[in-house]
Amino acid sequence: MKTERIYLDNAATTRTDPEVVNAMLPYFTEMYAVASSQFSHTPGIQAKEALDHARETIAEKLNCSPDEIIFTSGGTEANNLAVKGIVQSFSKDKKIHLICSKIEHNSVLHTFQYLEKQGYAVTYLDVDSEGFVNPDQVRDAIHDNTVLVSVQHANQEVGTLQPIQAIGKLCEEKGVLFHTDASLSFTQLDLDMQKLHADLLTLSSHKIHGPKGVGALYVRKGTKLQKLVHGGYSEFDLRSGTENVAGIVGFGKAAELGQPEQVDFLRQLQKKLIGSFDKEIENVLLNGPRNLKKRLPSNVNVSFNLVEGESVVLHLDMKGISVITGSACFSRSLEPSYVMMAMGFSHERAHGSIRFTFSRFNTMEEVDRVVASCKEVVSALRRISPLK
Repeated sequence: MKTERIYLDNAATTRTDPEVVNAMLPYFTEMYAVASSQFSHTPGIQAKEALDHARETIAEKLNCSPDEIIFTSGGTEANNLAVKGIVQSFSKDKKIHLICSKIEHNSVLHTFQYLEKQGYAVTYLDVDSEGFVNPDQVRDAIHDNTVLVSVQHANQEVGTLQPIQAIGKLCEEKGVLFHTDASLSFTQLDLDMQKLHADLLTLSSHKIHGPKGVGALYVRKGTKLQKLVHGGYSEFDLRSGTENVAGIVGFGKAAELGQPEQVDFLRQLQKKLIGSFDKEIENVLLNGPRNLKKRLPSNVNVSFNLVEGESVVLHLDMKGISVITGSACFSRSLEPSYVMMAMGFSHERAHGSIRFTFSRFNTMEEVDRVVASCKEVVSALRRISPLK
């Protein structure tokens, strides 16, 4: 009998919830009009109502106004809109100064690097050995020309939860705009926009069991933002293009389905995997915070000493277990993870890192199988390792 595959790459993407799929289906085959036709016919009104309902659902989760939610094609577009949109809303004076951390998602980091090549001044913040940005360092980096600080909520690789409330409050006091990418933390952690002091916040549907190709950007009222995509007046004239009604409906449903008890379950899976690794396998290093309250509930990242992460990933895949390694999957080269290197780790530790990320569709029994498989694979690889 074929063993069912265990998928533990949920920080990359999640399984679309069947309830989400069912909610989307009518907007492909029955109510397929575009929302911009609301003034012309009933199907257009239905599309606009579906759009509004999803917007209201997400706004309720964030404790904000629905007209502060701008739908996009995903987290990458939302991050680009946030960063470039702010910069372009100011004058073309290249004295504008921007700040982000060295471990941001590439859709933020590469955007800052692009703007730096255009002549804008950028400060890249260091992180400590657990991946944390020090708010005092943010304060020291801000000067008179600083217009935007961008620090992610949860790191995509090691799960570090940044002190965004403290950073946001500091930016507010300094009169500097603050953006945070919350693609991974949305529905896992409480995001109250009345408390976070964030002016812009990025969300992604497919990270929370919604469909791919849909995201959103929260834009606090009064925040001046220049649109990047022209050709229409959709999304409060901040993002032109025909809205993906079916996808947005799915995004709204996925947000609605995210409940606190699911997060408690993710924590149980996380604790079980970390505890089992500590007990069952020698020389395992946890990457990221040991204090789980400061770590994304779905994330476990470890390095197995004396073995290459790529080899572990390939052997686990042959055993029907899907995970990812920082040595290859966050870049197209064989360079070690930029996140791990920014945390001050050696090439060997970075190359040996493996990321396990859970969803509510995983089980405790799967954790047992993963631990047993890792123990077998790591033991076999260490016997032949040239690193000994």
